[in-house]
Amino acid sequence: MKLKDLIKENLIIAELKGKSKKQVLEELVNHLVSMNRSIDSNELLRVLIEREKLGSTGIGNGIAIPHGKLNGLASIVLLFGKSSQGIDFDSIDGSPVHLIFLLVAPSNSAGVHLKALARLSRLLKDNNFRQALIKASDSQSIHRIIVDEDKKVSC
Repeated sequence: MKLKDLIKENLIIAELKGKSKKQVLEELVNHLVSMNRSIDSNELLRVLIEREKLGSTGIGNGIAIPHGKLNGLASIVLLFGKSSQGIDFDSIDGSPVHLIFLLVAPSNSAGVHLKALARLSRLLKDNNFRQALIKASDSQSIHRIIVDEDKKVSC
C-alpha cells in the first residue's frame, strides 16, 4: 500500500481554518465532499464523530488520523490538513495536533483500511518527515514531501 496512490494534491489543505476538533472534521469533510459530490457529508461526519467517541484518533506527536468506513464509497480516500497553531484533539499525549490525515474507506474494505493506517503510522514515526510537513507552506510542497517519503520507506 503506497500513500502516493491515495493522496492527491487537491485533497490537501495547507492551513486549516478550524479551531476545534469538530470544526476541523467538518472542514475536512466539506473539502472532501467538494471534490466528490457522491459522499454524504452528514453521514461521513457522523461516522467520524462516532469513531472519536470510541477514543481519540489523536495519536500523539502532533498527529491525528481520524478514520472511518462509509457505505457507497468506491475506493479509499486520504485527505491531509495542517494547523500551524495546533488543535486540541484530545490526543493521547495531551499535545495539540498539527498534522491531520483523514482516511475514509468503503465499508467492505477492512484489509485495505488497516494497511493504509499502518502505512501512515510507519511514515509518521519519522520526526524529520513530520517537521517537513509542518514547515511546508502550500499543498504542492506537502504533496511532494508525502510522495517522496512514501518512496523511501519500504512497505
